[in-house]
Amino acid sequence: MGAEQQPEGGSQAYSLIKLAVVVVAVVVLAVYAGYSDVLIVVAALVFMIMLHEFGHLVMAKLGHMKVTEYFLGFGPRIWSIKKGETEYGIKAIPAGGYVKIIGMTNLDEVPPEDEARTYRQQPFWRRMSVALAGSFTHFFMAAVMLWILFSFIGLPVANKVQVQALLHLDNATNPAKAGGLVPGDVLVSVDGHRITGYQQLSSLIEHSVNKPLKMVVTDNGHIHRVVVVPVDGRKVLFRGKPFMPPSAKYPGVIGVELTHPTQTVNPFVGLAKAAQGLGRFTTASFGALGTIFSLHGLTSYLHQLSSSSAAAKAAKSDAPRLESIYGAVRTAAQGAKAGPGYLLIVLISINVFVGLINLAPMLPLDGGHVVIAIYERIRSRHGRMYHMDVSKLMPLTYTVVLILILLFASSFYLDVTHPLANPFK
Repeated sequence: MGAEQQPEGGSQAYSLIKLAVVVVAVVVLAVYAGYSDVLIVVAALVFMIMLHEFGHLVMAKLGHMKVTEYFLGFGPRIWSIKKGETEYGIKAIPAGGYVKIIGMTNLDEVPPEDEARTYRQQPFWRRMSVALAGSFTHFFMAAVMLWILFSFIGLPVANKVQVQALLHLDNATNPAKAGGLVPGDVLVSVDGHRITGYQQLSSLIEHSVNKPLKMVVTDNGHIHRVVVVPVDGRKVLFRGKPFMPPSAKYPGVIGVELTHPTQTVNPFVGLAKAAQGLGRFTTASFGALGTIFSLHGLTSYLHQLSSSSAAAKAAKSDAPRLESIYGAVRTAAQGAKAGPGYLLIVLISINVFVGLINLAPMLPLDGGHVVIAIYERIRSRHGRMYHMDVSKLMPLTYTVVLILILLFASSFYLDVTHPLANPFK
């Protein structure tokens, strides 16, 4: 007799348990190693990627198309589970995700009995809904995050400075705590100087070692006054190192971590602001793409790749630059450290940027399938559906793939060798 086979339900449950164990282990290791911010960002990006593919999946299934795979990553399978006719899982190379719909083009071979359920045999509006679903999810996610930002987290008020945290100094009492400052205090003035930014406040503190500073602060609308005496940061240790370098000419410190206070609006008002904000982010992304892919932008990018000094200078400037997934994770993690609002702003930017890029009218991007669907609709006559010969587009498609690979590799190189300056400092 043959070996007894494990029931399918038991096998699927076992696979889910194995996946859960791996995920928990990764989370524990990341938290233990101090990479919880990076973990949050990676989880958010994975969610965004898979929601993009989920948009394609849902629209395809609503159109009764046959979907055979829905995977995170590419290459060899690490884990998978099959529900109905669709296999869901994770693959070894975490470079994105995909959903496999049969018969996307005339090049795909499909069994005759499945032909009616192919993508290529569906009405124009069905094909368009599937092709546009991915980018739509990115804009939808951006809109939802904008609403959350405006309504519940609040947008940072750039011209105000707030105490986010009091730092523990190794060999001295924290001057801010001794003077009466607490997290949440918004600094209004210091020695009669109205505070409007980080640099102004830092300058006043750094020039005032052992000199009492009279500060006016607000806490939930209540005004009170405190006196804080900055100490010499060259003699104060923070995490085992001097707070200020020995060469610092103006070394005053009070031991605080600063941020901008936030301001929220009514959730109904937040809906309108989210729509306006999505428009502004989209316009800004268009502008950034135009700058990056302009003749001047591409020339500057090539110069950065060939010149270390040019790359270092560009990294410190405010000019837009392509970021690899490594650079995007790094920037988002910096945003997470600065606060949830800043993290949302980075994720909103990524969603809008990816949504726009994905609509570029070239295969293998979704925009290429949109153009093909429109072209086939125009060429169809008298109820007879026209199918474009996609093989004619393959040289262009291979060129686009090569360009995307080169852009990814070069941007990764710049992100590692000359990372962009932290925009949240």
